[in-house]
Amino acid sequence: MAFICFVGTYKPIICGIADYTSFITRASPAGKWSVLSFDLEKYGASLKSRESRVESRESGRDGGLQTPDSRLQTPVWYGIPGRHDFSAAVVLQGLKELGLKDEDTVLWFQHDDLIWADSQKFVTMLMDLELPKVVTFHTLHFQSSETPTGLRKYQYNLLQSLLPHVQAITVFSHGVYDAVTSAFPEHRNRVYVVKHGIHSYPAVSKLSRKEAKERLNDFLLSEAGLDQATRDALRKQRTFLDPDTSVIGQTGFLCPLKHSESLYLLRDKLQQITPHKRIAAVRIGMTREESQKIYAGELRREQNGRDSFLLETWLPQDTLALAQRAFDVNFYWPTECTQSGIMAHALGAGAMVAGRDLEGVGETLKEAGGLVDTDLRRLLVKIREIIINPALRERMEGAVLKYAAEFSWKNQSRRHYELAERILRPKRCPSGKIPNPNI
Repeated sequence: MAFICFVGTYKPIICGIADYTSFITRASPAGKWSVLSFDLEKYGASLKSRESRVESRESGRDGGLQTPDSRLQTPVWYGIPGRHDFSAAVVLQGLKELGLKDEDTVLWFQHDDLIWADSQKFVTMLMDLELPKVVTFHTLHFQSSETPTGLRKYQYNLLQSLLPHVQAITVFSHGVYDAVTSAFPEHRNRVYVVKHGIHSYPAVSKLSRKEAKERLNDFLLSEAGLDQATRDALRKQRTFLDPDTSVIGQTGFLCPLKHSESLYLLRDKLQQITPHKRIAAVRIGMTREESQKIYAGELRREQNGRDSFLLETWLPQDTLALAQRAFDVNFYWPTECTQSGIMAHALGAGAMVAGRDLEGVGETLKEAGGLVDTDLRRLLVKIREIIINPALRERMEGAVLKYAAEFSWKNQSRRHYELAERILRPKRCPSGKIPNPNI
């Protein structure tokens, strides 16, 4: 069986790709994966202060071999210096530290512009690595006006120089697949769709919305660390306990690109056209970076503690899913988003999601059976239908769970290994080309 060495950010570094790699490796066969990540002291990114027993790693003094995971028995090497200081030599050093053999290993890079900040250096590194290589692109566009195919210009340039030097790239959406293969038809057989994995929360998804709201309310009042005034407002308004209140919510870090202020605007408009229902808007999240604190202050001024709330707290993973299940509708209206890790939690919780038909987010919502539109006013009408027709919402949530099962982390991990096997065994392909039914 193929051995995959994932290369990119990893826990305890805080970022979506570190989370992504963590989720993929959890679902991968024990003893068949490892990780090369960045030096935790030199990388310059925020680190998690709270790590679960399974995910924790002891940091080596020189960025070398780390203590293996107690469950998976797989080491992680934190030795790549930083986003501007990387090379094939460092990667090869990591492989040596991990004791990996060239003949059965596929290097699998997780790409994001902020992680591999020097595109030409990234391509040079790939050129200098004489090993099977796959790159997963997390942030490619397909609706940009910068190029005829929908890619952004710098993405076109990067792919033009990169594609000849890798065995495959994977993308999260068919829209990106079409954009890349239209731009580079000569490399069509190197491009694969491997969807973003979806979490599984069977205990949460089986809860009634009433039960989920009650449990979330208990957490917020007793464990979330909210200030006294906010807790008093939640108690007084009975936001999660009043059976006649429908809650439109949003979770995740307080990033301006998520356009969370539109949640409060949506609530006001929705209340106007649904006067027989009480509508509440609840934004739960916290800042991740210093630059987000100004935006958090703007949201704080928008909320009123009566029907619109900003609850600044961190939600553990299971509680995040519980919150998404508790919301009558999860609302996402990003100004820019090629894919969304937060939706992977919501869909796995069997939550109702309404969002913007934008890039990979829109494609995922349409395929999963959520509510989607390019126009906020039209989406508003669709959300109203869900609120006044709970049976319709239940049917749609059933479709969401089917999507979550199809693209579970376990299934997506299996698809990673299917591709790795194809790459490592070209003798199965006499033409020398890797067959490319999208996986």
